[in-house]
Amino acid sequence: MNAASAIVTAMALVLASGSPSEAGNASPSKPIETAAQAGNGENPAAQVDGTALTDPNLGVVDCNGPTVRLNYDEDVFEKNPIRSFMYFVPLISPVPIRREICAENYQQVGVVSYHRKAASRSFSVSCEFQMSGAGFCRYAFEPAGMIALRMEESKKHKGEPLSNLLDYIHFEGEGFGRIRIKGTIDGATHTVTEVELEFNERGRRSPVTVGLYDLKAKDGEYCYENRSGQIVARVNSLTFKRSENPRMSITVASISKRPSGNGPIGHLKAAIANLFLKPAKIDPLGNDTLLNFGLALFHQEPTFTFPRAVHMKEITVLASDSEEE
Repeated sequence: MNAASAIVTAMALVLASGSPSEAGNASPSKPIETAAQAGNGENPAAQVDGTALTDPNLGVVDCNGPTVRLNYDEDVFEKNPIRSFMYFVPLISPVPIRREICAENYQQVGVVSYHRKAASRSFSVSCEFQMSGAGFCRYAFEPAGMIALRMEESKKHKGEPLSNLLDYIHFEGEGFGRIRIKGTIDGATHTVTEVELEFNERGRRSPVTVGLYDLKAKDGEYCYENRSGQIVARVNSLTFKRSENPRMSITVASISKRPSGNGPIGHLKAAIANLFLKPAKIDPLGNDTLLNFGLALFHQEPTFTFPRAVHMKEITVLASDSEEE
């Protein structure tokens, strides 16, 4: 399996449900992780002193995930912590997942423009969102779980080399994105049929990357510390469609050995990869969540609450070193 096709395969191995309840508008004058604590049930002391939150369910009072605030007035900017707005990532993970966030995190996301069109039998929505603030947020996937999934889907025998295992999904940097929604109308029923998330609007570089690695067995056992061949792919878009057997499409901007790699060779690799990337099978819950989010935007709901990601096992506060350097 080459790096291009493995990106979709690896991303497809990312689906399920929930984590701590999070909500609210975080003040830009304080780190997001601290300012939002009072409203999301997480332990403030653990956030302030940098201690790992080993119990992500601490303070949860219901079975929901975070609630994001939505805005349809271009003169008003509702800010959401990036970990809330991008909560679909842990929702699509079938293996234990750990969220890592830097101690000084100012990342926030909000809708900056909204356009809706409706005809007699169809509708569309286009929402531009802005990603701003310093810091990073990363979702790291449990190696043992990813190894087991890869062996199952590739039908490999234990001890055979494994390539392009999904290591993490990483959000870092500022920019603009767009949510494109398509749907049908049947009487009073509106049904979302497609949701596309773009992360490179206005010609800005996408702040979303995924890390992949290869792994060889030693004495018949796989050990994450023995990984090699690490590569980073910068993600431009993800597309979800209504289907009995849902699949996720992905396009990438560059493929390189370093997170900051963005040269012509990396772009060429990505262009070739996009020609051969096939939509990957995904978990129905994650797919339905994105479609429901699209319907909430069409109806101009003031908020949207994600289901809870049950595979979120740990939340860790890290030093504020950038991966982009």
